[in-house]
Amino acid sequence: MIMTKSSKIHFEVSERKVLLRILDIVTVFLMLYGMGVIFSFDYVTISADRWEWLIVLALYISVFGTVFELYDLQKASKVDVVFKNIVLTSSITVLFYLLTPFYTPQLPGNRLQIIYLFIAIILALFLWRLAYIMLISTPRFYKRILIIGNVSNVKLMKDAIEKSDPNYKVIGFVNTGKESSELLDFLQFTSSDIKRIIQENAISEIIVAGSFSKRISLPVYTQLLDLLEKGFPIKEYTQVYEDLTQRVPVHHVDKDFFRYFPFSRSNQNKLYLFFHRFMDIFIASIGLLLGIVVIPFIFLGNLIGNRGSLLYFQERVGKNGKTFFIIKLRSMVKNAEAEGAVWATRDDMRVTKFGRFLRKSRLDEVPQFINVLKGDMSIIGPRPERPVFVKELSKEIPFYEIRHIIKPGLTGWAQVKCEYASSTEDTLEKLQYDLYYIKKRSLFLDLNILIKTFSTVIFYRGY
Repeated sequence: MIMTKSSKIHFEVSERKVLLRILDIVTVFLMLYGMGVIFSFDYVTISADRWEWLIVLALYISVFGTVFELYDLQKASKVDVVFKNIVLTSSITVLFYLLTPFYTPQLPGNRLQIIYLFIAIILALFLWRLAYIMLISTPRFYKRILIIGNVSNVKLMKDAIEKSDPNYKVIGFVNTGKESSELLDFLQFTSSDIKRIIQENAISEIIVAGSFSKRISLPVYTQLLDLLEKGFPIKEYTQVYEDLTQRVPVHHVDKDFFRYFPFSRSNQNKLYLFFHRFMDIFIASIGLLLGIVVIPFIFLGNLIGNRGSLLYFQERVGKNGKTFFIIKLRSMVKNAEAEGAVWATRDDMRVTKFGRFLRKSRLDEVPQFINVLKGDMSIIGPRPERPVFVKELSKEIPFYEIRHIIKPGLTGWAQVKCEYASSTEDTLEKLQYDLYYIKKRSLFLDLNILIKTFSTVIFYRGY
């Protein structure tokens, strides 16, 4: 193993997320145990014969921590955001814990113990997360990266890596092309001695620019092979990008398509597809029942705020390119597209005030549960697009129509990771997430999307 002049410990993205989840639970348990010993707090007792209570509490902390984005690494390094999310997580965790029958202790006679439980969870989580920000999410644990590739793509790669994970720091690059790098604001190294570059700059990982690896000279290739044989981490850019951003970098994929898209076996797994359809029917049925409860209020709001039809139908492209009519609650003024189809934007003047509420709360999409029951859509999948836009985007964006190999969804990986697409550039970003889902789809990823969808609704992120 190559030793740098400054040996460092590095945490991968997955390692930090696991660390946060485990120590969130451990610190809460330690705080409760300490309170039990010091202050005779006995509502949640840490003991061998009450382990099921602790499992329920740990489950709630983990689930609601995900909903309120405690495990979003970008937000986990900001004290104010973390504290707000801890308060939300603790509040809902305590509420659900109190309301869970059989598997949680009976309500204490001294109701102050409920307050103590709430304060203990907040204090434990905040102290540990403060330690994480001050000790772990610091430059001493940054992963120092050296990129080897063509200068015309290095800046794009650097920005994508550092934006996706603040603990990655691109130190410099070895230019394998002929273009000048004078305009770049970080170091360029010669390729004469990569080992020396690693030692002098405490490099912890090398990233080779994907499709440009074919242009690497023999001396550079030989050095990389020698480093790899000695255990030094060398990764290909598209794989790093996918791991960090959880999306497929279509802008770096060349004609060797199937090398980059070994689609998930779940797309052909009958057991997975059965459970996926069962989940569609179950959730859509529950959603429609809840929709019936709120429909009188929506009808009244539409009567006052929208002044027109409650529903509207619009043609969309579904699985295998077949079209169907999507059902939504109307959120725009009448004849909103009298001059032709246009992208929806954040401050779209065509959206009524009541319609904006429907969009932000996602209530406008409740009728789509009917599309799910009919089989036109799934609960989870790429959002269905209009034929006119599909025709246009397919010409401009490579691999765009691949998103049609599965059913479109009410929610999806792209929907929980970014906002509405209002341009070709936004659509390209969403396509990357859609392709990642198609490539990686599984019950675990589906569950993750459902939980993150709650975050989208709770934080009122529609537009």
